[in-house]
Amino acid sequence: MSLSAGKLRHMKQLADDRGVIAAAAMDQRGSLQKSIAAAKGIDAKSVTPEMMSEFKTAVTKILTPHASAILLDPEFGIEASKARSKNAGLLLAYEATGYDNTQPGRLPDLLPHVSVKRIVDWGADAVKILIYYTPLDSAEINDIKHAFVERIGAECEYYEIPFFLEFIGYDPKGGDEKGLEYAKIKPQIVMGAMREFSKPQYNVDMLKVEVPINAVFVEGSSVCKGEKAYSQEEAKRLFREAADIATKPFIYLSAGVGNAQFVEELRMAAEAGTDYSGVLCGRATWKEAIPVYAKQGAKALEDWLSDQGVKNIDAVNEAIKPAKPWYLKAGLTAATV
Repeated sequence: MSLSAGKLRHMKQLADDRGVIAAAAMDQRGSLQKSIAAAKGIDAKSVTPEMMSEFKTAVTKILTPHASAILLDPEFGIEASKARSKNAGLLLAYEATGYDNTQPGRLPDLLPHVSVKRIVDWGADAVKILIYYTPLDSAEINDIKHAFVERIGAECEYYEIPFFLEFIGYDPKGGDEKGLEYAKIKPQIVMGAMREFSKPQYNVDMLKVEVPINAVFVEGSSVCKGEKAYSQEEAKRLFREAADIATKPFIYLSAGVGNAQFVEELRMAAEAGTDYSGVLCGRATWKEAIPVYAKQGAKALEDWLSDQGVKNIDAVNEAIKPAKPWYLKAGLTAATV
């Protein structure tokens, strides 16, 4: 894996002094609007852009002193990006929130007023794209997504900005992605995506991946609720298999789970000896603050973030101490970066 001088410079801005990505995520849009609305007891359309920006700015200001970078969105996050700590790099989302639900396959789309050039002009250090992906969907659906990612990779190559690709698995048959049956096929889905997007034609620089198991269904885990999909040893084996499949650097995403579950999953990754390079962690850090903001306002949100939010991100930072420098997976050395 070779990186241009521009991409290398940006990657250094996104990683800590160990070469590990310890990033916070605050690019949620539709889901955040719905969550704030539900907590306030109002319609989602009543959650204003000003409210979205206010929430994102508070999270950015208070958590980025504890992070190597922050992921935001161009729709509500540009103003918030100005509040980030000087130590924190900036990633900006390029995709439109959600997916096309008028046809099968959860097809992605881009923000119509955004381009990679504009993301560069806004001062970002990386472009982030989220797609919903499973190797279990039809070849026709996945071919559309492959071409989609190829186009974005080419844009990022031209402008010498790192491309972070996030993929979220799903059941094309409509099963519950939080349930036991999906947990049994999740390793296959995660590994299939990691194998596919490690291929060179996509020009992906960092894979942003789900952990290959659901810790709720790991026998003996601290968050297990009784039902079992894997033993502790099986879970660790799956972590290792997924890591070995990736030929690009990869980081874990929290996928909307709570802080305790994400920290437990990171513990398993460490015990498995995986060569992951950090995290991009969002809701596991701040989602419990949504009702605080909705009911008590911005000052109460900042107070919560300064206390529990910092504790949450510190717990994640502690959990990723075994993470490996991103450049090792890329075939580089400390001297070359």
